[in-house]
Amino acid sequence: MLSTRVGDLIEKRKLVVAAPDTSVARAAGMMKKHEVGAVLVVEQGRLVGIFTERDAVYRVMAAGLQPHATLLREVMTREPVTVAPDELLGTAMLLMHEHGFRHAPVVEDGRPIGVVSARKALDPDLEEFSVEAARRKSYRRVA
Repeated sequence: MLSTRVGDLIEKRKLVVAAPDTSVARAAGMMKKHEVGAVLVVEQGRLVGIFTERDAVYRVMAAGLQPHATLLREVMTREPVTVAPDELLGTAMLLMHEHGFRHAPVVEDGRPIGVVSARKALDPDLEEFSVEAARRKSYRRVA
């Protein structure tokens, strides 16, 4: 799985973008509607930032800011670290680990084409682990 190209994993239909002058409340509504944990902030087709669930908690709620009055440009992560679609998932996971974030924008020629998420990347392995754990638990009951 870690040797899979990032471009083969991203869900382009779940690419959620917003302008820098979008309110945090609206961005949060977009994340809920599309069931994603991050919004890519785009201006003139170019990625200028990312706003995540963690940003909402740390930079907005914990700071006492009002979600309807706060704009993404005020609380987004500017110039986020990105990955190219031809990079390997293992490289992207290492990058996310080293920088302490869980979502990495996938960018081609400066334009966002998707997001790779640590959680989504690990889902197949976790599913396999869960099935194996259940099988072993069932086996111990019989023995």
